[in-house]
Amino acid sequence: MRGQYFISLKKLCSSGVFGETYVKTGHSVTLNSGLSVMMDNDLIQWECEYGLIAEINVTADRFSVYDDVPDGRFRDRLKLDDQTGSLTITNITFEHAVYYRVYNNTMSKRFWLIVYDEISVKEGDSVTLNSGLTEIGYDRIRWEFEDRLIADIYEWENRFSVYDYVLDGRDRLKLDNQTGSLTITNISTERAGRYELVIYRRSRMRKTFFLNAVNEEISVKKGDSVTLNSDLTEIMNGVTIKWRFGDEITLLALINKWDDGFSVFDDALDERFRDRLKLDDQTGSLTITNISTEHAGRYLLHLGPKHLNLNQSLKAFSVSVSDSVHCCGSTEAVIRLVLSALVGVATVILLVYDIRSRRAEQDQTQIHTSGACS
Repeated sequence: MRGQYFISLKKLCSSGVFGETYVKTGHSVTLNSGLSVMMDNDLIQWECEYGLIAEINVTADRFSVYDDVPDGRFRDRLKLDDQTGSLTITNITFEHAVYYRVYNNTMSKRFWLIVYDEISVKEGDSVTLNSGLTEIGYDRIRWEFEDRLIADIYEWENRFSVYDYVLDGRDRLKLDNQTGSLTITNISTERAGRYELVIYRRSRMRKTFFLNAVNEEISVKKGDSVTLNSDLTEIMNGVTIKWRFGDEITLLALINKWDDGFSVFDDALDERFRDRLKLDDQTGSLTITNISTEHAGRYLLHLGPKHLNLNQSLKAFSVSVSDSVHCCGSTEAVIRLVLSALVGVATVILLVYDIRSRRAEQDQTQIHTSGACS
């Protein structure tokens, strides 16, 4: 089966922004301070757009998390590393999709945390992306598909607008005017990808959905190689190909036909892909060699860019790795064959024994009969 995904990492131009971090709902994420060790006079603070959420005072030997602000959305979810000052957020929800900043007297880093949910739908079916609201109130709501506006709600102006021509078809979008949830009908590969909901209140909340039209599942034996096919025969000029892996959507390989750049990043994720990635410069297909269980997971292919007059290719591969393929099955077959042979031999022995017994009985009967006649 084939899958459709689009991952777009925006280039943040704000001063001090470290980068975007993707995390799936329900998972955990660690925001690294970049410190290998804390100095004796360090005062390290973590804040988000809601205010201060964690603080380390090395001089006072005090490690504090303020997970009761705001609204308790961080309660029992924050963990501080007492060696590096890095911050871990557990059991992520959409409410945690905001910017974060860590700073002391010598450094400052910002993170934009993007929380996403993954939805798989068969082609031709419909799906509803839930806003999570019970009523809209005075919120302003925007729905975007691949950074293009597809629906907009201004409740105070009583305006509910859908722009389904963006999805190359009429009557594909239905907007719930009570909750702001969005329904996409007759799903196709062209309508799969990244949908984002932005809710404007006192602060902005963003929800990201990756809509997957179909999946391709591949099973491979440990130690073997597997090729994830792009289905291209050649790469057109101006096309960019990106291969990503896992829930963190880590970039593994990149082809940019603008500058003839071909790159693999096999040092990513603790170098688990070191010397294992091969990129076909003609088709963009990706091969993973000497595969192991730590390479199992979801691989995403994005073919762009979207300003070209061509359909985007968005594929997802689910790769599972087994220690061996049906090794027990072959052993089981041998055992069954041996047992079958033993049963067959036993059956023949019993049959021969039965025949001999019957003949012996017949012989005894004939002897007795002969003696009686004489």
